[in-house]
Amino acid sequence: MFGCQYLAGCETLTSECPNKGVKMTMTHRAGQTSVLADAARRFPTVLWNDSADPDELTRSIEFGAVGATCNPVIALAAVTAHLDRWRPRIVELAAQHPEFTESQIGWRVVEELSVEAAALLLPAFRASGGRNGRLSVQTDPRLHRDANALVEQAVHFSGLAENIIVKIPATSVGLKAIEEATYRGVSINVTVSFTVAQAVAAAEAIERGLDRRAAEGEPEREFGSVVTIMGGRLDDWMKAYVQRERILVDPGVLEWAGVAALKKAHQVFRDRGYRSRVLSAAFRNYLQWSELQGGDLVVSPPFDWQLRIQENGIVADDRIDVPVDERILRVLLDKVPEFRRAYDVDGMTPAEFDIFGATVRTLRQFLEADEQLDRVVRDILIPAI
Repeated sequence: MFGCQYLAGCETLTSECPNKGVKMTMTHRAGQTSVLADAARRFPTVLWNDSADPDELTRSIEFGAVGATCNPVIALAAVTAHLDRWRPRIVELAAQHPEFTESQIGWRVVEELSVEAAALLLPAFRASGGRNGRLSVQTDPRLHRDANALVEQAVHFSGLAENIIVKIPATSVGLKAIEEATYRGVSINVTVSFTVAQAVAAAEAIERGLDRRAAEGEPEREFGSVVTIMGGRLDDWMKAYVQRERILVDPGVLEWAGVAALKKAHQVFRDRGYRSRVLSAAFRNYLQWSELQGGDLVVSPPFDWQLRIQENGIVADDRIDVPVDERILRVLLDKVPEFRRAYDVDGMTPAEFDIFGATVRTLRQFLEADEQLDRVVRDILIPAI
């Protein structure tokens, strides 16, 4: 088995990882300082919070977070967790804008939530010159087929606060929008992205947008753009794929798919000198934090994962350039053809991004979250009887 084996010690737990036999110390939690903040001090790897919920973000900042990501699922959770606050605001918005649809009211709430969260990150934004301190707002997934609509919404969101970064999907349509929005001055967080090929294509789109600005004499500034690889969602799809295709592999191997793709993408970005950074999101295991430490990239775990890492005292080591164990990588590449497509720089074309299993599943989930937010608004304005 390739899973880590934990050996009980007197005051520590020592994990024998398959990756070149490296040991990771897990200290007891009592009275310890934040291991997350300690990692942020020691490495260029920065921590963002995978939620715009102001309560969670405030606590995450105490752990060293200097940014935040969000998506329709997370935004829905943030709103429903604070309905005591948002219910009267939704009623007020409906009265102020009688022409608004349920969707427009819901998105106005998301905007207000985002602006509030963005204010918490302004100190980090200004201290970093705009590289960090960004609050992500995702474009409406219902616009995923219309590049122009994505660009216009991105420009609108970008104007909500100086430190807003806008999420656009790494699809064939989204790549066009990413370039154009960058050209128009929008800081980009690429989303619905799971593979090295998508990350590289998105980074190239950002480069084209920046080059167009430079060619027209636009002043240079720090955009702070990031290219997400949703490593856990890649893991999820690999597990679904091997089950569908009746492929038997050690299940522990599949926990490394996202980590392998993230390490590969980071290496490519560094080698090619892209002006954007890789971002790790959609956590399924702590390796998607610990294995990336040391790299000039962003890790954005949900707050609950931050708590778990903190509670277990997982002390980070410089791991970004330590390759995934060759035995694990060989199993993934040789036995799981879908992983090879995800891992190779030229593994897929933009047209294939659109039909990749993780893309389809994620877009559908985001669309469903939009519909659920509509229903939240509807239930408040037209309660069932």
